Amino acid sequence: MLDIQTLRNDLAGVAARLAARGYTLDTAKFEQLEAERKTIQTRTQELQARRNAASKQIGQAKAKGEDVTAIMAEVSSLGDELKLLESDTLPKVLQALDAFLAEIPNVPHANVPVGKSEADNVEVRKVGDVPKFAFEVKDHVSIGEGLGGLDFDTAAKISAARFSLLKGPLARLHRALAQFMLDTHTEKHGYTETYVPYIVNAESMRGTGQLPKFERDLFQVSFGGVDSKAIEQGYEVKTDLSTGEQTGKVFERLWFLIPTAEVPVTNMVRDEIVPLEKLPLKFVAHTPCFRSEAGSYGRDTRGMIRQHQFDKVELVQIVHPEKSYEMLEELLGHAETILKLLGLPYRVVKLCTGDMGFSSATTYDIEVWLPAQNTYREISSCSNFEAFQARRMQARFRNAAGKPELVHTLNGSGLAVGRTLVAILENYQQADGSVLVPEVLRPYMGGLTSINAI
Repeated sequence: MLDIQTLRNDLAGVAARLAARGYTLDTAKFEQLEAERKTIQTRTQELQARRNAASKQIGQAKAKGEDVTAIMAEVSSLGDELKLLESDTLPKVLQALDAFLAEIPNVPHANVPVGKSEADNVEVRKVGDVPKFAFEVKDHVSIGEGLGGLDFDTAAKISAARFSLLKGPLARLHRALAQFMLDTHTEKHGYTETYVPYIVNAESMRGTGQLPKFERDLFQVSFGGVDSKAIEQGYEVKTDLSTGEQTGKVFERLWFLIPTAEVPVTNMVRDEIVPLEKLPLKFVAHTPCFRSEAGSYGRDTRGMIRQHQFDKVELVQIVHPEKSYEMLEELLGHAETILKLLGLPYRVVKLCTGDMGFSSATTYDIEVWLPAQNTYREISSCSNFEAFQARRMQARFRNAAGKPELVHTLNGSGLAVGRTLVAILENYQQADGSVLVPEVLRPYMGGLTSINAI
């Protein structure tokens, strides 16, 4: 969430910077809401002053034995209007302002290249040599199915399209990748491993910026049951929309499956004040991720590239504002290390203003080479959100003067496990249909050097 004081002081400047990322800030709406707020707060202050003066008059009049009926009637009237303004009118305007701010994306950092789409992203570097094959290259679907370890039909029977089922050595390779990533980030990069909930509340989703903007991309979860105490504690009774009758089942208002571990891990510091000496906080988590992929139909329908459920090892850093860009480069390097150790060719690109995520001020994408597509595909995004998420979460630290100040938050995939598996299958494929196991993964695979058909 943007600082409202910045909007008040430089509305045109903020609008111009947001326009660079393709977002049109409704300045008229903001000015209208601000005018309403100012009018109400001015009237509230006038009423408070008048009530205080009238109360003083009552005391003075009573001391003189004068009739105070008219003054008391005025105080009562002032009190009624004041109560309405303070308990209803002003909260509604402030709520409208908060809702307005919640829909505004982050302002791009000054160093972010200006552009409209991924075509305008800037390549930073390429690492590793693209492999050359003396045989016809297969994609990961053909390779995995040929090995007997990748089954989309059974996954669809069990659940739906865009789910996958792994078995045998491929399932073990998937597990090995996650363990290898966790070990590397905890033992070499200084992250603290965390195990976090996969289902979170709406406050957590709002804190990292998934709500309210991207609700249609999330999977919601309802818990059924009947409990009068639950209703008192904020649950609501489910109503049959066709009849208007209550069914008797009680459901909590909003729960969500996590789209990324960024949500629960970053929210660890929501409503917290972190001691200065504890910064930076560095966490890593391996979780499944759940995404509806709304609006992406027709894209990457074959294989494991775009799934409703996938695993990811996520890196999160909570840092001092003065060091956040230094730490972003560090975090990016940590994610790159995994690809280097796996011997996978990749490139790093800096996203332009029109291709960045909602909450990001700066984002690097790491794209791994996929031979079957003859191109690089995203395998990690590493972002600095500056104070955008922290302001939504009220995540702070005590600065050198002992005063609370917003932290900066960063995260990045270190890496997406399924896409890393895809890259290994395609880059390490052999003419006979087998797949070599990267050397660093062999200890996690019981010494296995290649995967052959089951």
